[in-house]
Amino acid sequence: MQIVSCPSCGAEVTFRSHASVVAVCEYCATTVLKDADTVKYFGKMSAVLEDYSPIQIGTAGVLAGRPFTVIGRLQLRYAAGMWNEWYLLFDDGATAWLGDSSGLYTITAEFKGDARLPAFEQLQPGRNYDINGAPYTAAEIRVADCVGGQGELPFRVGDGYQSKVADFRRGKEFITLDYSDGAPVVYTGAAVTLDSLQPQLLRDDDTILRAAGRYRGKLAALDCPSCGSAIKYLPGVTTTLVCAACQAQIDATSPKAQVLAAGEQVARVATTIELGATAKINQQDFTIIGVMRRADDEGTEWTEYLLYGARAGFSWLVETDEGWSGATVMAEWPLQYQPGADIVVIDRVRYESLYEYGSTVTWAAGAFNWRVAVGDVTHVEEYEAGQIKLARETTEHEMTWSRSSPVPADQMRAWFGAQFHGKVNATVGAKPFARNRHRDAAKYIIMFMLVVNALPMLMNFSSTWYLSALGALAIYLPATFLDNNDKP
Repeated sequence: MQIVSCPSCGAEVTFRSHASVVAVCEYCATTVLKDADTVKYFGKMSAVLEDYSPIQIGTAGVLAGRPFTVIGRLQLRYAAGMWNEWYLLFDDGATAWLGDSSGLYTITAEFKGDARLPAFEQLQPGRNYDINGAPYTAAEIRVADCVGGQGELPFRVGDGYQSKVADFRRGKEFITLDYSDGAPVVYTGAAVTLDSLQPQLLRDDDTILRAAGRYRGKLAALDCPSCGSAIKYLPGVTTTLVCAACQAQIDATSPKAQVLAAGEQVARVATTIELGATAKINQQDFTIIGVMRRADDEGTEWTEYLLYGARAGFSWLVETDEGWSGATVMAEWPLQYQPGADIVVIDRVRYESLYEYGSTVTWAAGAFNWRVAVGDVTHVEEYEAGQIKLARETTEHEMTWSRSSPVPADQMRAWFGAQFHGKVNATVGAKPFARNRHRDAAKYIIMFMLVVNALPMLMNFSSTWYLSALGALAIYLPATFLDNNDKP
């Protein structure tokens, strides 16, 4: 450990890792450059946006039996969103990075070795690439700007610092290729959960909720700069807010919120659950912070509700004509040998290909943890195993996997109470003929008829089969009509 004086304000600045090159003074935000036995002024570091991350400088944890401490942070912004890179110092002196993006976590360390790597310009999300002798799927390709920093860092970072990175996945395995300095640097690791790291000294829920979405002392409340309507729900790591009144896109990541693209005045879209509705799900408090409608290639629309819980992070509720489902983004990806595969496998479960279609955002309101706009297009591939579905969504710069399962409408009512305005007898995954009491009776009658007529049919099949078929239709079709016209 080395303690120096800040060249700007004289406050103590601590270097705990010998690998650290710069440290940000917590009092005046001066970037202090360590050069041999001296320190130099290296400019001012922008303040970080206080987000929903529970991690902070000083948070401690354990990875595979090795204790570590968070000693630094970079906050990076790209076209579709923001994320944090936390710099870790292990007790044995080794260092690593903890990626923190909307509640998904990865730990990587620099790979010391030779590897044949693709050029940055050749990379495409969803394609497989051979890295270190194994196939990895490109998950994200992005050029990001450093918009803030704290603590110690292992390289020089200042105004204008730009990061060119590509993330790859293979099951739980995770690789980042950093092209920022020309020749790519390889970081290898795995997806993790925060609980698995046994974290200590996290920010508490109240601190997170009070500070989220604000630069310290600079952004306390927000009205739409386009129409003046109040924006009630402002999460932290959010690139875009969408005004429910005028559909303007608002950049919420600068001290002064600015309109990105003025939207046309639109009538309010009625939703089954309104923005700001709260629920207790699995003993966790959740709030709906964003709502959007999407449509497929054939014009079929559905609604997606973005939920946030202080400890559970982000998840989704999806409302379709067939009912409700709950969905979460997957940290571990299924094994897939090529795009468009008929089968994918995860946790030894085989999921069969179901649908493939394009999805377009037709309306959005509230706050999102990435930049969302009407007209955004995503390519979707769905897979199914029983009632569980997997969805692979690919855009120009990113690919994600999510898992969804049915949620009965009466469960939705139990969670949201009077805030839920849907029909409680609708069930998720219900097919068009889900209410089939008349057809159930018709099936038993038809089965009885076939048993009684089994012997005559065997003796003279050619002249009796069509009579039996006509009889079955005469019973089943009226039953179908009655089922379809039953009152809910």
